[in-house]
Amino acid sequence: MLRYMRIAAHLANSPASHAVTLRTAGNMQSLAVGAKVTGGSAINGGEFLMLALATCYCNDLYREAARRGIVVTAVEVEASAEFAAPGLAASDIRYRARVDSPAPAAEIEALLRETDAVAEIHNTVRAGLAVHRDDWVDAPVVAKAGGN
Repeated sequence: MLRYMRIAAHLANSPASHAVTLRTAGNMQSLAVGAKVTGGSAINGGEFLMLALATCYCNDLYREAARRGIVVTAVEVEASAEFAAPGLAASDIRYRARVDSPAPAAEIEALLRETDAVAEIHNTVRAGLAVHRDDWVDAPVVAKAGGN
């Protein structure tokens, strides 16, 4: 049976505070992210994207290993990309993973390959989906005109 879940991230930033909350299928949790002195997050979106790729693949490796009855004792994942300039999309997105397991090397290689095919964040990036900006209806942005 196919399950759908909505995942959302909320960030509230001001000179006095920086709060990040995540919500998945109604469950909320906070994420400790520092604020940048000039405003915004101390961690940039590209860094978060690489973390999303690494985290997704790590979690999916454990899920797929359990589904196949493969014992995994540790996982290490590294994701990287090139960002040429502000406003430009990433290029040369790459990741690599190491799995510690008593399973035969051929089984681990198959696990790595098959997990690559089902990793949701990887498949989202590969699909090149559109991102839509919605208006914030209940709290409009108010700007002072003319310095008043």
